[in-house]
Amino acid sequence: MALPVKDQAKYWGIAAAAFLVILWYLGDVILPFLLGGAVAYCLDPIADRLERMGLSRTMSVVVITLVALLIFVLLVLLVIPTLISQAGQLVNVAPELFQRLQSWLTTQFPSVMEEGSPIRDQIAAIGQAIQARGGELINSVLTSALGVINVLVLAIIVPVVTFYLLLDWDRMIARIDELLPRDHAPTLRHLASQIDATLASFIRGQGLVCLILGTYYAVALMLVGLNFGLVIGAVAGLVTFIPYVGALIGGVLAVGLALFQFWGDWWWIVLVAGIFQLGQFVEGNILTPKLVGSSVGLHPVWLLFALSLFGALFGFVGLLVAVPVAAVIGVLTRFGISQYKNGPLYKGKDESPVPPDLDS
Repeated sequence: MALPVKDQAKYWGIAAAAFLVILWYLGDVILPFLLGGAVAYCLDPIADRLERMGLSRTMSVVVITLVALLIFVLLVLLVIPTLISQAGQLVNVAPELFQRLQSWLTTQFPSVMEEGSPIRDQIAAIGQAIQARGGELINSVLTSALGVINVLVLAIIVPVVTFYLLLDWDRMIARIDELLPRDHAPTLRHLASQIDATLASFIRGQGLVCLILGTYYAVALMLVGLNFGLVIGAVAGLVTFIPYVGALIGGVLAVGLALFQFWGDWWWIVLVAGIFQLGQFVEGNILTPKLVGSSVGLHPVWLLFALSLFGALFGFVGLLVAVPVAAVIGVLTRFGISQYKNGPLYKGKDESPVPPDLDS
């Protein structure tokens, strides 16, 4: 005999509350396992593809691990040191850039930029704040990233967890399927397939779009000789998952720096702006339709809200689980709305009662 819906809702509510409590108290402990699970989820389609090509599951995972290790070594040796160096230099020269902006505004708009003007004081304050707070942020990131424990976590525990999860991924999915409540197994499988489609479109597809565009922006800006091009490209690629925001932030930073660096050489400034215009065209017409699809199911506003909420509540671990939880809530909400529209509460009664004959 199946449990009443009220009891089922109670038990699932308790399970959700327990998950949030565990996330709250054990965030730092479960961080490597969440990272490993996320990486294994993203790499599982590649392992399946290698299996279809004739490799065993073990050999597929070994090949993926070796390629990932090679990419990681290349990043550590070639990209990350330059990225850190340019980020530090950009923070240090921020006050000088804002002073140049202040001088230019004073020349163009002398009435607005008079001595003691609020706008002038605010521009100077922004430059000083960026140097002070930006330096503190970079120092904190470097000290935390270079700590012995964190290095061990990122360099040893996460790859090991990823390796074993990727190796046993299909068996874990099958075991979870066996544990589903039999009365609701078809519905749960349907919801799980929708959640997987949403996550696959967003995390795998949009993540690949961010990587491609970030690489393109960084390489293109460095080829035209723009200072801090690697940092700007990385920032633009990182926030590309929010429509137009990545190109807007990166474009404003790049064109702003180009104005100071190439002042008078307008072709170079136009070229920098054209890089982001081309990136937007390729993203909207080629990358996003091919890699993400027409409908991801995660509205940008809802995604930003989930990232802000979970990041504020659970820190970095919250940022990791924000997108999956947002996808789950989105799928469940759409399922609840469809059930509501197919139910009597929305449709009312199928047949209206016949009014009485008042003449008889």
